[in-house]
Amino acid sequence: MKKIEQYRTTIRIVSVTIFNLIATAIYFFVWDTVYNPDFEHPYLGRGRFFIALVYFAILFFITVVLGSYRIDELRRGEVVFYQVIALVFVNAIAYTQICLVETVLSNVIGILFIFLLQLLELLIWLKLSYTVVTKLNPAEKLLIIYGSHLATEIVQNMSRMEERYVIAESASVDEGYDILVDKIDKYDSVIICDVPARLRNDILKYCYQQNKTIYTVPKISDVIIRGAKEITYFDTPIIKSSSMGLTVEQRVVKRIFDVVLSLLALIVLSPVFLVVALAIKLYDRGPVFYKQKRCTRDLEMFDILKFRSMVVDAEKNGPQPAVDNDSRITPVGRVIRALRIDELPQIINILVGQMSIVGPRPERIEHVEKYSKDIPEFVCRYKVKGGLTGYAQVYGKYNTNAYNKLKMDLIYIQNYSLALDLKLILMTVRILFKKESTEGFSKKERK
Repeated sequence: MKKIEQYRTTIRIVSVTIFNLIATAIYFFVWDTVYNPDFEHPYLGRGRFFIALVYFAILFFITVVLGSYRIDELRRGEVVFYQVIALVFVNAIAYTQICLVETVLSNVIGILFIFLLQLLELLIWLKLSYTVVTKLNPAEKLLIIYGSHLATEIVQNMSRMEERYVIAESASVDEGYDILVDKIDKYDSVIICDVPARLRNDILKYCYQQNKTIYTVPKISDVIIRGAKEITYFDTPIIKSSSMGLTVEQRVVKRIFDVVLSLLALIVLSPVFLVVALAIKLYDRGPVFYKQKRCTRDLEMFDILKFRSMVVDAEKNGPQPAVDNDSRITPVGRVIRALRIDELPQIINILVGQMSIVGPRPERIEHVEKYSKDIPEFVCRYKVKGGLTGYAQVYGKYNTNAYNKLKMDLIYIQNYSLALDLKLILMTVRILFKKESTEGFSKKERK
């Protein structure tokens, strides 16, 4: 039976709208009836409906920005985490509004109780939504077509979502176009990975004609085209790809955004800076900060700042990336690396203009030289300033290979917007709780 792909967006929006409406109703009903039954209060007057509407709008906006409405694509844990972030954020805003109106600190217990009810609603909604989606759109049986090698990473990642994807068969391009077409006809969806350009074009056209869903592992050229601008000269469609990075206007807006947020972050996080600095100093009396030469926009070199997480002479035998259970990492270092607190001093780099809050991670000089020899397109990521967080940090892992990180960085550059920066900042919270986001290279990978 043909899957209802054309209704996917509608199902998503309806589902998340229902959840957000109920979450909003829970907040205001519980607060009004249990914690603030005074119906004469200004907070419960004519502006009450407007405040509820603002609550719903902010919750819906954050849900869309984080992408947690994509219940048919994300794992359940990811949906829960994103929705919890949205609820915490919007409840904090609503609580602040109440405190400002009442001019006193309101009942914190009430907010926590409301959040627990909303969390219960989230779990029930998620269970029902996945049940409905699974009934309407059962797991796809996919055929993966590969070139020189099978993309084991893709197979492993998609296999983790067995409710959504089942890779039923793999086929090499060496089998020939006719045999591949016969295999494609057996499945609703096809994954194309590392297939030569001419054959890939033929497969894409055939799948498109046969209404097959196509998943393509992109090449660098695909990423560049993805961020292109469509132009039509007379009757000829043309795709224009810019090679200049961000426009002047975008750079100005991004710089203002960086300055404002980095100043606020320094103020808010100053107690964390103090505690971490004391812990590092008291452990071995060594320097608090660690400086390292990195590259930013236009391959300009600068000293990146970090809280020192390794022993003082960690690189006496030359630069070496961290590995799992690295003996050079101090006990304090293990904690701050796990929480990514070691990166916080880079807020200073951002404030002085050497980095941005969001952008490709600045690489060490020797890594830039090595990767540029292996991947000539690697220098393309230096069309923007390096960032504290970035597309590759949110969607990848610490030990994701350089080629895949490059593709993710180029996706960011080609599709830059302030909204994308905000989304990546919000999603960065998630990687603090992902073990694989901080895991080091294995000794084999380091070699």
